[in-house]
Amino acid sequence: MARGARGRLRGSPPRTVLPVLALLAATTTGCGGSGDGAGGGADGRGPEKTRITVGTMPVADTAPLQLAMSKGFFRAEGLTVRTTTLSGGAESVNRLRAGALDISFGNYVSYFLAHANKAVDVRFVSDAFASAPRTHAVLVPKDSPARTLKDLDGKKIGVNTKRNISALLVQKAGKAEGVTFDDDDFAEIDMPAMATALTSGGVDAVQAVEPFVSAIEESGAGRVVADLGRPPTAGFPIAGYATTASFAKEHPRTVAAFQRAMARAQKQAARRATVVDTLPDYTRITPEQADRLSLGGYPVALDPARLRRVVQLMREFGYLERNVDVEPLLVRTGP
Repeated sequence: MARGARGRLRGSPPRTVLPVLALLAATTTGCGGSGDGAGGGADGRGPEKTRITVGTMPVADTAPLQLAMSKGFFRAEGLTVRTTTLSGGAESVNRLRAGALDISFGNYVSYFLAHANKAVDVRFVSDAFASAPRTHAVLVPKDSPARTLKDLDGKKIGVNTKRNISALLVQKAGKAEGVTFDDDDFAEIDMPAMATALTSGGVDAVQAVEPFVSAIEESGAGRVVADLGRPPTAGFPIAGYATTASFAKEHPRTVAAFQRAMARAQKQAARRATVVDTLPDYTRITPEQADRLSLGGYPVALDPARLRRVVQLMREFGYLERNVDVEPLLVRTGP
């Protein structure tokens, strides 16, 4: 399989896993709201911008966003939400910076890196997802001799983006087993192509998330050698929704409306059945497959103590040279 200039491997998943691995193409999804344009409510108390574009990914982490749209939580707040599907955290940062997105889902590592490097002045508006057993895992081909992360010393591991949450979790888990992984040990592979990369020998292992972990196992393309949802990275803050400082400042009522809708959805996502029922609506997995997936946590509120854990781990592995003060990056608009 060809590797691009940055080591990105691309390919199509085998037919046996197409029903599970196929992602929705970048599309827009409307959710009815007040008004037809960008203006706020007539009383001056509604959202300044009633139509917003939100970046998302068709993974279990974003189930509450889909729930908020399907249940009319955004509509109740006077918002019309249009979603755009992204490939990963780097694209989320780039599109926020370009103004193509108003708010976006993305992993915390990419956001903190972008903020520290002054690529974009990030503000977090909602938590999204925390890891749990088997939500994030390292998989190898079924016939691989590797049984632990230590066995992957000097091998190539596929991640969707280098120096993001995927690589960081692998590095922390590897350190606990006495092995050090650096940037050269990782190759970038789109999540849908990870099964192909394993079966073709393009990489020795991949770090996948649900629903791809289950899909790769069920297809016979690979098996788990490390569950990154367990110690030392158990319950790790994975991703949230962010905007730019300028958007948050100029549209405080819009952000507050988004936050209220997401808080309702995150709370409902505490019920596993609710998430399982929602997943087939925006991914191409069947209800039966959704019922077998491993799911993580959906925090209702942004917690600076939890997010400091991300910053500390990033500093431990050299992602950040200086500390990032988390508290000023959290948008707190009240009820």
